[in-house]
Amino acid sequence: MADPLRDGDPTRIGPYQLHARLGGGGMGRVFLGNSPGGRLVAVKVVRPELVDDADFRRRFADEVRAARKVGGFYTAHIVDADTDVDPPWMATAYISGPSLHQAVHQHGPLPPESVAVLGAGLAEALLAVHDQKLVHRDLKPDNVILAEDGPRLIDFGIARATDSPTYTAAQPVIGTIGFMSPEQACGSEVAPPSDVFALGCVLAFAATGRNPFGEGPIHAVLYRIVHEEPDLSALPEPLAGLVGACLAKDPDARPGLNRLLGDLATLVPSGRVHGEGRWLPEEVTEVITLRKTQVLEHVPPRELPGSEDAGTGLAVPRPRRPAVRTASAVMALLCLPTVLSVPFTIVQAITIGAMWDGELLLHTALCAIQAAVLAIGALLLLAQNTAGRWLIAIGGTGLALQAGILAGSLLFQSADLDNPAPLGVLVLTSLTAAASVLLALLPSAESRHRRAR
Repeated sequence: MADPLRDGDPTRIGPYQLHARLGGGGMGRVFLGNSPGGRLVAVKVVRPELVDDADFRRRFADEVRAARKVGGFYTAHIVDADTDVDPPWMATAYISGPSLHQAVHQHGPLPPESVAVLGAGLAEALLAVHDQKLVHRDLKPDNVILAEDGPRLIDFGIARATDSPTYTAAQPVIGTIGFMSPEQACGSEVAPPSDVFALGCVLAFAATGRNPFGEGPIHAVLYRIVHEEPDLSALPEPLAGLVGACLAKDPDARPGLNRLLGDLATLVPSGRVHGEGRWLPEEVTEVITLRKTQVLEHVPPRELPGSEDAGTGLAVPRPRRPAVRTASAVMALLCLPTVLSVPFTIVQAITIGAMWDGELLLHTALCAIQAAVLAIGALLLLAQNTAGRWLIAIGGTGLALQAGILAGSLLFQSADLDNPAPLGVLVLTSLTAAASVLLALLPSAESRHRRAR
């Protein structure tokens, strides 16, 4: 998710104008930027406190060299870098989408078909890494970005060359607990099969939402990785068999990536292919679409590709807001006056005696409940939780019906039939109900449109 720049953040790195924060860690911060030609990039900048650390600068330069070597469809391509300036930085093509960790944490495990597509893409990415005589050594859910057209493997910060003179020397334990191989945990020689083990852990996490070696203190998890069998009881077959083979303790017993790629491809149903987000569950695809829109909100229109500018002279409109967000905005505008009309209508009904007290109390209570559901839905939608859309649809429809009943009773029982207020409330609540139904049906229509394309 993109956040505004903070005081002290750079606004330009090299030729790239920076617009927002994308994230960061102990080694550096990542910013959203755009090239002079308008292309969006992710710029990783080393933290100021590490600029004078010669060993860290050497490792960052190694990361850049490793990333430059690796190609393929399922890795984040580096487009520029400068490791000699202060602070050092590198820029990669911007990929819109949540990490695998974020997607599973917020929306639950992926279905088996999506896990198969994920595994095939990551296997192909690792093949590209290994073809350059590198070992990634840090494949984990946080280093996998879920894009519309497939997963992307990122972060080569601890990648190691297999042809390095120190490759077979004793190595410190480097990696992420829970996703490192037994040989990595023991500080032994780390070769391509170590990445295969990590791939098995990542696929198990994607399918179940938990690590196959459990949680707990570091020493306990490392012990289970080295000595105990993984818990794959929640994995369906044949996915469990493939993941189990990847998690063999003996590196030589693990399958090769080409074999894995073929086996995983057979698990992908026909029609479930990359492109237009069709490989992911609908709620994750909606997150990708929402993030695209949010990112563009941080970038001035003149700096987008094809915007009217001295460098292009062309005018291309910015991408339209997603239809779900537009419908939600319409829903909020209609529901606000509807909420305000309810107490007005109740007062009018009491004044003319249109309703007896018990019935009036019932309608008032129901209106309050529906208004609360509507408010909760609005808050969830603001927090990017797609469940909020359904609560808004339910609450808005219920509130409209309750207000409509009150207004109808007032209209037909009032002695002043020329009073336009009840009629206005009826029209308003009808529009609210229609917007609620539209908001509920819109995602299904969008899914059919994507499948048709």
